[in-house]
Amino acid sequence: MDNTGSCNCSGEGILVGIGNPLLDISAIVDEELLKKYDLHPDDAIMAEEKHMPLYRELMEKSHGTPTQRRYNAEFIAGGSVQNSLRVAQWILKKPNICTYFGCVGNDDYANILKERAVAEGVNVQYQVTSSCPTGTCAVLVTGTHRSLCANLAAAQRFTPDHLAKEHCKKAIEAAKFFYVSGFFVAVSPASITQLATHAHANNHLFIMNLSAPFVSQFYKEPLEKLLPYVDVLFGNEAEAEAFAKAFDIESTDLKEIAVKVAAMPKMNVSRRRVVVITQGCDPVILVENGEITLIPVNVLAREQIVDTNGAGDAFAGGFLAQMVLGAPYKTCVKCGIYTATHVIQHSGCTFSGQSDFKDS
Repeated sequence: MDNTGSCNCSGEGILVGIGNPLLDISAIVDEELLKKYDLHPDDAIMAEEKHMPLYRELMEKSHGTPTQRRYNAEFIAGGSVQNSLRVAQWILKKPNICTYFGCVGNDDYANILKERAVAEGVNVQYQVTSSCPTGTCAVLVTGTHRSLCANLAAAQRFTPDHLAKEHCKKAIEAAKFFYVSGFFVAVSPASITQLATHAHANNHLFIMNLSAPFVSQFYKEPLEKLLPYVDVLFGNEAEAEAFAKAFDIESTDLKEIAVKVAAMPKMNVSRRRVVVITQGCDPVILVENGEITLIPVNVLAREQIVDTNGAGDAFAGGFLAQMVLGAPYKTCVKCGIYTATHVIQHSGCTFSGQSDFKDS
């Protein structure tokens, strides 16, 4: 039995994702720049007022003559869900399988973001606001360390009325799989609920990523309302532990946590919840029909790993790609491991060459 209960289906627009679109500005920098903006290696923070000039500085000092250029900033279409959809498209090798909703500003950053995402096959349906700029994330590379500084800006301005626009309604009606990030619970839970109720009413699959420990810690109430709609739930070990603590699951054993989360109340009782917990280089925990399967990860040598920041997004993208193809969940996990393994050998959530995943 595959995960759709039906045949292979990989038509245009079959997967809809919603999240925070961010233009990643990635550059190799020196310690001096980190000190200037009070940033630290291997940290990930939300930008404050003092960080705002950083983005312009990276842009300005990446142009001009070789002597004027201090950095060589690279632009990557980012944001967790958008990353996952880009990876899914890379696996699927057919454009416009994935449709993406999110909010951007009316500016050059949005144009770059759209250009990059579209070039990688994603059908972007951005809401555009003039009230603030497109969200950005500075990815500052010092040696093997990375410091992330995210300014959500326009991404926080997404409103449910965008989903009521004719072209968006058509995209939603065409889809059979809906994917959201926990990050977006902090932005527009009403928009997520709209997609979740539509998926439930049409017996489609609703997939969610816990995204970060703070989502369970600080957004328990909207998360609790959304959970009964969730058919497939992703998380890593830290996110699973934070979820267990927030929802009073008295266990620190990740396998036990996964089984208990899978058994939590669900609206579509004909389809039991699937829970997937990644553990870095340890086996992925898959709970399907209440049963645990441990799926081993390909462990890379330390020198092969360039950047682990995009691993979670890449895993979700590989998993989703196989879901829309109707593959068994074990195959979905294996493809997630394949994409995560590929992406961590690159800087940022990027990939190279043709994907060649095969279930072994």
